[in-house]
Formats: sequence, C-alpha cells, structure tokens
Amino acid sequence: MMDEVKTFAQNVIANVERVIVGKRDAIELAVIALLCQGHLLIEDVPGVGKTMLARSLARSLDCSFNRIQFTPDMLPSDVTGVSIYNQATSAFEFRPGPVMAQIVLADEINRATPKTQSALLEAMQEAQLTVDGVTHHLPRPFMVLATQNPIEYEGTFRLPEAQMDRFLMRIKLGYPRLDDEIDVLDRQQYRHPVEDLEAVSSAEDVIAAQDAIRSVFISPEIKRYIVEIIQGTRAHDEVYLGSSPRGSLALYRTSQARAALRGRDYVLPDDVKALVGPVLGHRVIMGSGARLRELTPDAIIEDILANLVVPGGPANR
Repeated sequence: MMDEVKTFAQNVIANVERVIVGKRDAIELAVIALLCQGHLLIEDVPGVGKTMLARSLARSLDCSFNRIQFTPDMLPSDVTGVSIYNQATSAFEFRPGPVMAQIVLADEINRATPKTQSALLEAMQEAQLTVDGVTHHLPRPFMVLATQNPIEYEGTFRLPEAQMDRFLMRIKLGYPRLDDEIDVLDRQQYRHPVEDLEAVSSAEDVIAAQDAIRSVFISPEIKRYIVEIIQGTRAHDEVYLGSSPRGSLALYRTSQARAALRGRDYVLPDDVKALVGPVLGHRVIMGSGARLRELTPDAIIEDILANLVVPGGPANR
C-alpha cells in the first residue's frame, strides 16, 4: 500500500513542479500536509509563487478550489457564508462562503483583522462550520493553504498563537535561483503553465492515501524521541512558550506521511528530524531576551536536537 502512496505523491509533486520551479522540498511538504489532513501556512514576500502552489495543487488533485483574498474590511461571514431569508419559501437559506471547498487558499491572511481570521478556526480544526446555530460539514478532503506576508509589512495583523497552532506546518518558498528564474520566464512566454495543468489524481485517491498513512509503524523509541523534542521546547531557557501536545501529534503524523512518501511502512529518526523545523517553528514562542539577541525558533530546535540521543531503527516491529 505504501508503494501506492509513494506513486500518488510522486505524480502530484511532479505535476506541481511544472508550475513551481526549483521548490521540490516545499511541494513535498505541502503534499505531506495534505496526506495528514492538515493545513499549511506559507510565509514569504509577495510574488514568489505562494498562490500558484495552492492553485497547482488543487488542479493536480481535481478538487474544488476557492480563493479568499483577505483584506482589513472583511467580515467573518465573508468567509463562512450567511443565512438569507427567502420570501418565497418563508425560510432562511444558507449561502455558503468561499471556505466551502476542498482546497481553500486564504491569501494574505494576516491582512484581515483577528476577528475575521478566527472565522477559519472551526473550519480548520473540526472540518465544519456553524452559522446561526446550524452545523455545515465541509467536503473531504479539506485543506487550507494560507499565505501571509512578513509581519513587518504595513497593514498586517499578527496571527494569534491559537490560530498559528492550527496550521500543521509553516514553510517558506524563498526566491528562486538564477537558472530557475530564467526557466520561469521561458515557461510563461506565451501563457501561464497553470492554465494547462491537468489532474493526475482524484479526491478519492487523496482520501485513500490519507487513510493509508495511519498504518505506518512508529516504534516506541521514536515515539519517545518525538515527545522528548516537544518537551525540550517547553524546558528551554530561551523559550517563553513551548509546543503543545498538538505539536506532538503533528510531528507523529507528518513523520508517518514522509515515510510513506518514500515507500516505507515504518518511520526512521531522519523522518522526524527533517520535519521538526516546519512543524514546530511556528509553535515556539521566543522569550524577550532571545528576541533581543535575534535568536530564532530554528536555532532553538537545532540546539534541542543536538542534545538528544537519536533512537535506533524500527526495532520490535
């Protein structure tokens, strides 16, 4: 079964690479988030392909796609939808908002006010919406890819810790290399390659792969290693607030997905180590002294990993 998951992931990654050039690692992380039924926060400067990554992923999966452009004047109902009174039937009818799709791009999410940002919380955590006391279930698969500009930019609102924690991973695309940027120019000479992108899988394939990765084996030693990393973020002198147990679950599940992407039915310590940064970087709140010294969560995570004993392979299976 893991060979099927590997094939599925390789097909999707290769298809997205037709649009997003030179960013295979970031695309792989996006597919891992999809397999874990999680949500992805893409933080970077404008124009590096954040929106194209979301559109390309949705087209590759043949899933419904909606884009929400967040602005300071948006209301929560602009995201979730509203109930409108129908005079002909003398009843209220629910008009779904753009969040009612399988792949949702929340573009520049930190340009909206915190009240509007919070409209996504229930959808991201529970895969449902409650409008006027009525619960509406979201389609499956369901994934939010949110982009945000660096908080130093004008007109941005910092995402609260509770919402940051809802994102399975945070990634950055970065500027392309010189040769890759020339390749981008060549590909877009006549039209954007995303317009010709065709689906290489279906929503049913995604759901099957999501269910399959849960059977990937994780030894007790590696489970302990995951929890030791999480507890290390809580005990570190430079950290004001460490990761919650949601971080443990995120690292556990993403490690399973990474192993499956490589055709394995067991997790190695390298799977865990490769995902610690994207999974925990946005869950670690630095102390004031560390911020003054410009220490980053990534540096703290590297320090924690350096002081832990790496467990052996998949023993005692």
